[in-house]
This record gives sequence, C-alpha cells and structure tokens, in this order.
Amino acid sequence: MYAGAIAAMVLSAITMFLPPLIARTAIDYVIVGKQLNAPGFIRGFIQWAGGRDLLVHNLWIASLTIVAISAISGVFAYLKGRWASIASETIARRLRNRLYDHLQHLPCSYHDKVDTGDLVQRCSSDVDTIRTFLASRVVEIGRGGIMLAVALPIMLAMNAWMAFLATMLLGPIIFFSIIFFVRIKNVFKQMRQAEGSMTATLQENLTGIRVVRAFARQDFECEKFAVKNALYRDRWRRLMHIMSWFWSLSSLLCMMQVGIVLLAGGYYVSRAEMSVGTFSAFFMFVNMYLWPLRRVGRIMADLGRSVVSISRVNDILDAKREDHEDGPAIIPHMTTPIRGQIVFENVSFSYDGHREVLRDVSFHVEPGQTLAILGPSGSGKTTLIYLLLRLYDYQKGSIRLDGKELRLLDRKFIRSQIGVVLQDPFLYSKSIRDNIKLGRSTATEKEMIKAASTAHVHAAIEDFDSGYDTIVGERGVTLSGGQRQRVALARAILKDPPILILDDALSNVDTRTENLILNALKRESPSNKGQRTTLVIAHRLSTLMAADKIIVLDAGRIVQSGTHETLLNQPGLYRRLWNVQSSFDEQLGCYAEQSDRTSDNEEYPDEY
Repeated sequence: MYAGAIAAMVLSAITMFLPPLIARTAIDYVIVGKQLNAPGFIRGFIQWAGGRDLLVHNLWIASLTIVAISAISGVFAYLKGRWASIASETIARRLRNRLYDHLQHLPCSYHDKVDTGDLVQRCSSDVDTIRTFLASRVVEIGRGGIMLAVALPIMLAMNAWMAFLATMLLGPIIFFSIIFFVRIKNVFKQMRQAEGSMTATLQENLTGIRVVRAFARQDFECEKFAVKNALYRDRWRRLMHIMSWFWSLSSLLCMMQVGIVLLAGGYYVSRAEMSVGTFSAFFMFVNMYLWPLRRVGRIMADLGRSVVSISRVNDILDAKREDHEDGPAIIPHMTTPIRGQIVFENVSFSYDGHREVLRDVSFHVEPGQTLAILGPSGSGKTTLIYLLLRLYDYQKGSIRLDGKELRLLDRKFIRSQIGVVLQDPFLYSKSIRDNIKLGRSTATEKEMIKAASTAHVHAAIEDFDSGYDTIVGERGVTLSGGQRQRVALARAILKDPPILILDDALSNVDTRTENLILNALKRESPSNKGQRTTLVIAHRLSTLMAADKIIVLDAGRIVQSGTHETLLNQPGLYRRLWNVQSSFDEQLGCYAEQSDRTSDNEEYPDEY
C-alpha cells in the first residue's frame, strides 16, 4: 500500500506539469499565433481536436482540458494521501504492539533502571511522531524531488538561461535546510527528554497521591512539577525559535527566487526574447516545485524529530528479552506439573554485580512441606523468591526444581507452577471477579467462590452492593489493605499451583484470620497428586510456628535453621525475636484486661 502511495504521488506530480504546457500553447500558438513549439503529444492532441482554427474560436477546450487534468492529478493526490495514511497507521499499530510485547518480556533488571513515564512517552508520543512522518513527510520528499526532476528538463528545453535563473537559489535553500536539520535534531532530543521527565513526574505523583496528601506535600509536588514543566517549555521555546528563523529565512529565499523569475522573465518578454506563454509556463513551474522544495525544511524538522523518536524506540527494542538471555540448552515446556521439591545449594546473588545480597544460601524443601523464612529487612528474603521465579538469575551456586537445574527450565513454565502473593499486591481496576479469575480464567463460579472462602474474603465480598462484580479502584485502592491481600491470595489459590509463596502476604490481616487462612491452606491441596509446597515469609512468629522448617536470614546468610521448638531452644536471632514479640503480646494482654475491668466498673451516659 505504501508503494501504491508512492506510485500515485509520482503520477500526481507528473500530471501537474501538463496544465502549464497547455496554457503556454494556448497563449503562444492559439491566441498570439506563433509557430507551435511544443512536445509531440501536445501537437498530436491539437491536430486531433481540430487544429488552431477550432481552438481560436473555442478557447474553453483548453480551459476544460486544464480542469480535467487537474482533477485527474487531484484523484492521484487523494489516493496518495489515503494509501499513505492507511499504511502509516498500520505500521504505527504494529510498532505499538511490538513495543508492548517487548516490554512484557524484558527482564526486571531493565524495568528497575527506567522511568515508567518515559516508557509511556516512547510508546505513545514517539510512535505518533514516526506515524506522522510516514504518513506525509516521506511522500513529500519524493514529491519535491520528482517535481524538480520533471520540471528541469522541460525548462532547459524552453530556455536554458532562464532555467538557470529559475533554480539559482535552490542550492542555498537546500543547504540551509540541511543546517537546520542538524541543529533541530539535538534540540528536539532535549525537548523529548524534558517531556519524558515531566510525564514521569506526573505519573509518579498520581500513583502516590495518597502519600502526598497524607504528608501535606501538595505545594512541594507542584513546585517540582513546575520545574519540569518550565524546562520543557524552555526546550520547546528554543525549538520554536530555531524553526521561526528557518521559516522566515527560507520564505525570503523562496520569494527572492520568484522575484528573479519575474524580473528576468519580464525583461526577456519586453525584448521579445521570450514569449508570453513561455514566461507564464516558467512562472507556474517555479511555483510548482519551489514551495514543495521549501517544505523540505519542514520535512527536515520532522525528520529530525523522527530520527530521535526512532532512536528512543530502538533503545527499547534493542534491549535483550528474558527469553533471549538464556542459552541454547533451555528445556522446552514440560507437559506434567512439578511435585514441588526445591533445593538451594550455595547460592549467591547480587543486583549490581558488586554487593552480594545472598551469600552461600543452602536449604531444601520436600514436596508438600511448608518452609518459613524469617529475617530482618534487607536480609534477602524476597530476593530468594525472585530467584525462584527467575525474575533474576543467580550468579553462583545451584537451584533445582524437582531435580532439574532452574536455569535450564523455561521461565513461563516455572511461573505457571508457582502462585505468589506479595505484601503489597497489585489489583487491576476491574471487578473483583476479574481480579480473582486472573489466576485461572477458565475457572467456574464455584471454584472462584471456594478460593475466596479459603482466603476468608468471600463474606467481605458478599457485603459489597455488587458482590463479585464490584469494581475496585486503580491498584485496588478502594479495598482495605487486608482485603487486597486476601483477594490476591484467592487469585493465587484459584491458580491451583504446586508451589505457593506468601511474601508477608498476611501482614495486614489480624492474627485470628491469619490462623484461619493458614489452616485452610493446609487442608487444601493442588489438583495434581501430592500436597502443595508452601513458602511463607512473615515477621509474626506465630505465623511460622507450624512450618515444617524455618530458616533465619541475616545479611544474606542463613544463620539458623530448624523447627520452631528447635530454634526456640537455641540462642540466636529467632529466640530473641520470640522473646520480644511474646513480651509485647503480654503487654497487649494486660491492656486488654485493664480495659475490660474499667468498662465493667464505669457507668457511661446513655447517649455515649
């Protein structure tokens, strides 16, 4: 279709040169009566139409022919615009889809280093800049070149010296456009960067709007955005400043070129060295190719923008995908679910390649067992989960899943076998039903309700006016923290995975509900043979007491390992944490007893 647009553009440009030739013939040959000096196809057409005598008395034939040819040229121009627009829109759609697909498969290490707002900018504004350039500017470049290429031989045939005068300023115009392109390319890149930074600030503010309100930071955020906005304005103003100089100077050069043709043509006509028809044809030719070529500057400006946008888009597309980081020994998708055996052996990992977050971590979990992971913040608990999901790959050691090296297993297969509930779960701005069924879209209503009941959120959902059809806000903000966690837990349970990971996923749930959920999870088992392997990260030791094995992390190392009773009898971090939490619980119990005695003895007014 794009090739068709180019062909239509060529035909439109060629047919546009016929009206000036017809006008020249009508003036010189028909009206003035000079000897016919025209291309052979025009002489043949005149003889076919009845010769000069007929045209003298029927000048409308020449006018009607010009109108008809212009209409044909207009049809070709319409087809050019239509086909180029359809092609460019299709290209832009495919590019957006390709970018979105590529972003879905980029490793977490890439997303850790980029701004979300800048990525949005590249996938929207930059793609739209490329689309606009493809829709009109590329074809315009060809149109200006073809019109000059067709007009130049015709003008040389009519009057070589006049042809030279009619093109003498084309060199400066084109040179000026090239200089402009070089200047504007860098300025536009700076402007795009400023726009991306402003968009990132806006996106970040809207995402954390509740934090801003809670700390009364509205004025600070407004000032921060104003700085980004002012920088964007300054970059844009500089761009407009350069463009205004270009348009004014290029218009001056073009008008000077038209003035040269008028003065020289008038001089030659007054000395009878050029016919009026030839002068009219020259004047029309100059206006036909000069202004499209003058638009080369605009095209160069858009080319500069497009080059920057293509570069920014390619920065994303050139990033290596997760599935391309793996070696050739990747085992294809397995057909049977895993049993759930997990073995870590001397695993070390660092995010930046320098400071190790995990150091020589070794443990094993048998199918159906529950492993509890405890440790202070920054000890590497969540990193263990990331490695098991292959969101990041370990640098040293070995991780085996059912005896197979994790690095040799397909990432999608691994993640299909694991259900994860994070401390701050993400919910889409859809219905609760859609959010839960994200775990398994083919699940029945009964299975969904069973998963919600296991997560002890079914009753809370039923209390909503629309039940499971209730629309939650962006990131689930209309739900409480505990409700969000339990909906996310129901989503993971519905997935029916052989391995379930709870990364401090019950931190916003009260202790009684937490125990009910954990007991319900113990009774549940995946639909495949065997029981579900569960990894629990928590700070409440009451959550970890019933685990088959507990490991305690500190500074990236396992400092203790065993059951609750074993660790309680050992000096170390686990016993210290148990003593602190037990003392705290005793104090809460004292407060509760004192409150009960006070409420029994005091009398409150009826209206209280």
